Parts: sequence; structure tokens; C-alpha cells
Amino acid sequence: MKSRTSQSVIATSEGDSIDAHVLAHLPSFDSDCEGFLCALPSVLPAERILTRPEDLFAYDCDGQTLDRARPLAVVFPESTAEVTAIVKLAVKHNVPFVPRGAGTGLSGGAIAIGSLVVATARLNRIETIDIPNRQAWVGPGVVNAHLSRAVASDGLHYAPDPSSQNACTIGGNVAENAGGPHTLKYGVTCNHVLALEVVMPDGSIAEIGDACPEFPGYDLVSAFVGSEGTFGIVTRVLVRLVATPEGVRTLLAIFDSVSDACRGVTEILSAGIVPAAIEMIDQPTLRAVEQFVHMGLPLDAAAVLLVEVDGLHDELELQLERAVGACKAVGAREIRHARDEAERLLLWKARKQAFGALGRIAPNYYTHDGVIPRTRLPEVLEAIASIGVENDIMIANVFHAGDGNLHPVILFDERVPGVIERVRKASDAILLLVLKMGGTLSGEHGIGIEKIGYMSRQFTEADLDEMRRLRQTFNPQGLCNPGKVLPAPGRCVETGHGLKKRPVGL
Repeated sequence: MKSRTSQSVIATSEGDSIDAHVLAHLPSFDSDCEGFLCALPSVLPAERILTRPEDLFAYDCDGQTLDRARPLAVVFPESTAEVTAIVKLAVKHNVPFVPRGAGTGLSGGAIAIGSLVVATARLNRIETIDIPNRQAWVGPGVVNAHLSRAVASDGLHYAPDPSSQNACTIGGNVAENAGGPHTLKYGVTCNHVLALEVVMPDGSIAEIGDACPEFPGYDLVSAFVGSEGTFGIVTRVLVRLVATPEGVRTLLAIFDSVSDACRGVTEILSAGIVPAAIEMIDQPTLRAVEQFVHMGLPLDAAAVLLVEVDGLHDELELQLERAVGACKAVGAREIRHARDEAERLLLWKARKQAFGALGRIAPNYYTHDGVIPRTRLPEVLEAIASIGVENDIMIANVFHAGDGNLHPVILFDERVPGVIERVRKASDAILLLVLKMGGTLSGEHGIGIEKIGYMSRQFTEADLDEMRRLRQTFNPQGLCNPGKVLPAPGRCVETGHGLKKRPVGL
């Protein structure tokens, strides 16, 4: 008996829902789901297989909670060999599968619409650390922050630092090409991955890249990083470690207007220095964070810039002096310096836990990560404020200002009738604004299912066809994370604001 996985059957719970713009891009598969589930215990112990509805509930979405779909099953392999066996069995029964890390993603990339979830949480060993060459082989389930802690005593760290770094995993970072506050100086995940061991979508094992940074041939590592789980399942990662800077200085520049704070970003970079980070936090976020950390943040400020410089001790004071001068030149009313490491860590706690703190304002939030030219920050933030007013919804802002990576946070209560529709409209308006300003749809969260309907607005059909050809080279049957990133060929659909949610189920 075969159970068809298609646009009409995509989940097993009546409470789940997927927007129509997502369904429009989902391919159909004639999947022998029953046969697959019966055979699963032959390749994995029963205690590492979840199939009961109450167990699958936690895997119906990632950090983007507007779209949900309960998976067919969830499995927890503990070795590359087990991943291979699982994938080969899925291919045999034509069952689509989705790799999943910690589920902290924010674009719906790990939502398994009628698919098997291959959870990499147990592939969590730091296998080898090569201090002289500043490299480490790690499993995809290693938590980002744990790697830096493991090498801290050797004066090294792993540079990519997403705000969720105490929960997110290296494998998920690879899938999304994750960044973080220190991207401005240190780059994103692809700048710190040298090689990958991958189980391909047919179950074969490939190792791409090399410990030598100048490995000859095509740079397939850079193609794989950021492919959002559509090229295969990462089972081992060779990462680059970097030296912990000799010194660090952190300051908080306080502004009475958002526009002045935005101009401060450009002024700092024009001063001839490249700070490790420049983060902006607006007033609603400041108020929420202060209720959480109680550190005396300026609640009457329109916005603050969190600026960090690092490097050799001899050059730090000059960098700091230029950063302070730049902020004062555009109207900063006050500059606060972190007096010691404890104060510095408290400032970063305020920034990195800002999203959680916003839960004090509203029980739900939805955020984007479009990137714009940083010189256009003032007009974009003004326009985002107007979008909030037009849709009667609060929008807070806390983001990587140094590289123009916006994080407008739409705050709402999903229990309020009609609020989801207003959230969708505000979301659409923000993404279209980003594109109008010459920006791009994502800086670090990825496209997933969330922004798939907008890809044809940023790229021509010829561009998208080339991307599809690349994906097909890695994933010819389309079983690996289907319906993500790239819209269906020739499919022209509206974006989410004009679409109704539909219940899904068997």
C-alpha cells in the first residue's frame, strides 16, 4: 500500500497549516510511506525513531512558527553510516527527507512537509582539534558556542556567532551560512569552513574541500554552505579556528534619534577602522531588555549603537578614539564604556538575548533579515515604522547595523483575531521595501519556505534556472528538503498577504 506525499497530503495533523504560496512550490512524490516506516527499525534502533503524533509535535516547525507541518517521522542517527542507511532506505521508498539541527532557523527551512526528519543532534562530537593549524573536525550536532569553549584555553575561538549560538548547531550554521554580530570583521560561516563530509541524496558519501585552504578545483564547499539542506546531509565539518584578539574594547553610544544612530554607522566606517561589530538597538527593544538584565540602559534613548573594536593593545586606543569621535560627530549624547570583561559580557547579553526579552512585550514575534546598503538605513527604518502604523502592529528593531543586515521584529499575539493577516501584510511590505532599496532577501536566515515566493522578484527566471540546475546536480531526485529555496519553474504566485491558510491532514 502506498501513501502519496503531494500537495494535497502534506501532514498528519488537522491543526497544522501551510500557506498556499508554499504549497505552490512543493513537488509531488509517490512515496511508499507505510513500507518505509515498517523498514526503519532495520537500520536504526526503535528508541531513536519517533512516529507518535505527540512526539512529532515538537518538530512541526522551526523558529519561524507561522507555517507548520507535522513530519512523517523523526530519526536520530549517531554515525555517518547510519545516515547513509537511512537515506538509502528513503530513496528506495521514494520518501522525501529533511536534515534538521537544533530547529533555531527562522525561515521554515527545517519544516518537513510530509517528509522524514533526519535530526543531527546526536552527531555532536568534537572529533579532533589541530591547534597548530587552527582547525577542528566536528559533527554537525555540535553546539556553536561549545566549540569556542573547547579551544578557549588555547587562545582560539570559532568566529561565527549567531545570537542563538548557545543553542544552534554547526550543521545548521552550514546550511544557512549563518553570521552574527561579528560578521562585519570576521565574515560568515563559509569563510570558516574548509571541508565537509556529506551524505549525498542518493546515500553515497562525499568529502568536499580540504584542510589546505588553497585546495585546487571548483569551490564546492562554498556552493554547499548556504544550500539550506537541499544538496545533502552534512555529517562532519572541518572548521577554521581564529586567534582570540589580544584586546577588546566595547562601548555603547546613546542617540536621541534613530537617524543619528544610523548615520553613526557610516561615520564609524568612514573613520578608517573596521570594528568587530556595530549593533543597533531601538527604544522598544531597550525597554524590554532592561526589564530583563537591569543594567541601567537609557530607556529614553531613541536608539543605541553597541560598538566593539578588537586587535593588538597598541592599536586599540586609536580605534576606540576614532569610534567615539565618529559617534559624537553625528550627535551621540553619551558614550558609555565597558569598564571590564564583566560589563562587556553584560552588554552582549543584552544584545544576544534581545529577542527573548521582547517576549515581555508580546507573546509572539516574527522577524526578517533583509540586507540593504547601510547608507539607506535612516529612510528604511522610517519606512518600517510607517509599515507598523499602517498595519496597527508594533515593530521593534535590533540588528547588525555595520553590514546593513536588518532584523525588524514584528510583535503580536496570535490569539487576536485577524492579527496573522496583518503580520503577513507587514512582512510583505518589509521585504518589498528591502528589494526596492537595492537590497537582498536574506543575510543569514535563508530563504526556506518563508521567502520562496519573493525569489522571482529578485532574480530572473534564467538566474533561477541556473540555480535549479546546480541543485539537480547534487539532488537529482529532489528528495532532499523539497519545496525550499527555489520557486517551482514558471510558477508565478502572489506573496503571502493575499493568501489564506489551509488546514492540512490525511
